[in-house]
Amino acid sequence: MSCNSNRLKYINQFTGEFGGAFADLGTFLPLVLGLIALNHFSAQGIFIGFGLFALFSAFYYRRPIPVQPMKVIAALVIAQGLTPGMLQASGMMMGGILLLLAYSGAITWMAKQLSPAISIGIQLAIGLQLIWMGAQMMSDTWLIGILAFSALFASRFLPLPYLVMPLVLVLGIVWQYYSGFAPSFTLAASNDWQLGWPSMQEWTSAAGLLVLPQLALTLTNAVIATSAMAKEKFPHDANHHTDRFSPKRLATSSGWANLLLAPFGAAAMCHGAGGLAVQYHFGARTWLAPALFGSSCLLIALCWGEGIASLLSLIPLAVLGSLLAIAGVQLAWSKRFIDGKPFCIFVILSTAAVCLFVNTAAGLAAGMILEMGRRQWHTINDLRS
Repeated sequence: MSCNSNRLKYINQFTGEFGGAFADLGTFLPLVLGLIALNHFSAQGIFIGFGLFALFSAFYYRRPIPVQPMKVIAALVIAQGLTPGMLQASGMMMGGILLLLAYSGAITWMAKQLSPAISIGIQLAIGLQLIWMGAQMMSDTWLIGILAFSALFASRFLPLPYLVMPLVLVLGIVWQYYSGFAPSFTLAASNDWQLGWPSMQEWTSAAGLLVLPQLALTLTNAVIATSAMAKEKFPHDANHHTDRFSPKRLATSSGWANLLLAPFGAAAMCHGAGGLAVQYHFGARTWLAPALFGSSCLLIALCWGEGIASLLSLIPLAVLGSLLAIAGVQLAWSKRFIDGKPFCIFVILSTAAVCLFVNTAAGLAAGMILEMGRRQWHTINDLRS
């Protein structure tokens, strides 16, 4: 009985790391494959960049700190058909800005200004956006999307919960192959990996079109919110290694990764609270999950050809959408909605609303103004008493 129990425990641990390693594909694949399929960027350069960054994160943090494309930059590059040089320039500029904020101490100061309510509000807004994006991706084949989402959501109640995500992916590929539907993406078997350097025009265009819209989201979601969530998920690490998940560390690792890898064709990359939420949900607890992801990315880059391109093209968009929606649910929910004080909930909802209807920077500012008003109110009341 004890042997069976231990065997089940080890199976759960391994499948959890394996499932968590690829749980963030709903965010990762649509953007990465879009850059390769629609913009004809080098598959080798992009996958090598993610592989090296993920392996570094695995051994630097020793926990499943995720690696993602910078969503705003990737989406704008795809939607507007921008050049590889602009993508390179935006990655290097974001890397330089993150390093400047990290080493100057500005990112630490910014993190201290954010109360938990503001961070949760930003996470709520981004979570709702991910759910909406996932629903749109499921819209063409609703039945497949709903079945996949239901299976992923119910997986936490099953004896081997972490086997569900890989199983859903495999069944999705099998369904796509035999259904007769056109593949979600058409990928070339060969994308030339050519080194280059952005022109002056590409530098200036990237600064206005890509870097400024991305900056607020990166600072809040990829640095500050990820730091807060990592400390919540791994409190033992946070207590014994006080700076392991600090905003400065997260900004530094993202900064150096972009600055060093973008010149070789890597996409703009960052960490992310949504990725951490969904990887943790599917069982990732150690460095093994990002190490598996990083190794897989390097293997895809080195073996890129007709077989891998065709296989990735077979992943149904609805299945990717269900993964993205699960990530959104995990990110949006907080226990503060149940046990938080009324003003705390008000700040959360106000911050999220401004993020959704204006932008992330405005939501951050609105939350900070509300919190400053609350502190001022308490100060005045203390003086009166």
